[in-house]
Amino acid sequence: MDLSELEKTINIDFANKNLLKTAFAHRSYLNEHADFHLPSNERLEFLGDAILQSLTSEFLYKTYPRSSEGELTNYRAALVCTQSLAESAKKLDLGKYLYLSKGENDSGGRESAYLLANTFEALLGAIYLDMGFDTAREFLENNLFIKLPEIIKNKRFKDFKSTLQEIVQEKLLVTPVYRVLREWGPDHNKSFEVAVLIKDKIVGKGAGSSKQKAEQTAAKDSLEKLDEFI
Repeated sequence: MDLSELEKTINIDFANKNLLKTAFAHRSYLNEHADFHLPSNERLEFLGDAILQSLTSEFLYKTYPRSSEGELTNYRAALVCTQSLAESAKKLDLGKYLYLSKGENDSGGRESAYLLANTFEALLGAIYLDMGFDTAREFLENNLFIKLPEIIKNKRFKDFKSTLQEIVQEKLLVTPVYRVLREWGPDHNKSFEVAVLIKDKIVGKGAGSSKQKAEQTAAKDSLEKLDEFI
C-alpha cells in the first residue's frame, strides 16, 4: 500500500517507512498474511495514547491558564475520547490505509470509530518515534487541538457520566449502572467494552483502552439515545 499520499496530507516525510506502515497494521491482517513481516499497530497505539495524554495536557495547561484542574480534565476528555479521535481520523481518511483481514474489512472496519481512534493513536506514536515530540505536537495542533474552541462553545466538554446520571436521576429516580461486557488484549494494553443499564435495560455501549474511557464513551452513546428511554 502506498502511504505517500498520506505523508503529503499530514506534511510529514517518514524516514522509517516501515514504522508508518506498522501504524496501519491491524492484528487481524497478520493472522491472514504470514508474509507481512511487520508487527501489528498495538504497541504503537499504546505509545501514542501516552504521547496524546502528555501533549494534550501540556497544550491545555499553556492555552488556558485560568481554567481549573477540573475544567482542563473535561476539555482533555472531550478531545481524546474515541469519538473525537475517530472524527479526526476520518478527516485524514486513515481508514483507507488500514491493513485489515477480509472479515474486518467486510464488517465495516474502515469506518469503525474504535479502530479509527486506535489508528490515530498508533500514527501519533509512529510520528513521535520517527520525528520526535515537536512534530508530534504539530500534528496534534493541526488535526486535533483546532477542534477545542468548537467543543468549548457547544459545551461538549462536560463529563458524560455525570451528565447522564443527573438526567436519569431527575427523570427516572434511578442511577445508571455500568457493566463490563468484555475485555481483550494483553495485561499491559487491555481494551474494554462497557454497557450502560437503566432499569436493567442496556441503553448504550462504548469501548476504550481503560474502563474509565469505555464508561465515558458508553455514557455519551446513552445520552444520544436517551429520548428513546425517557
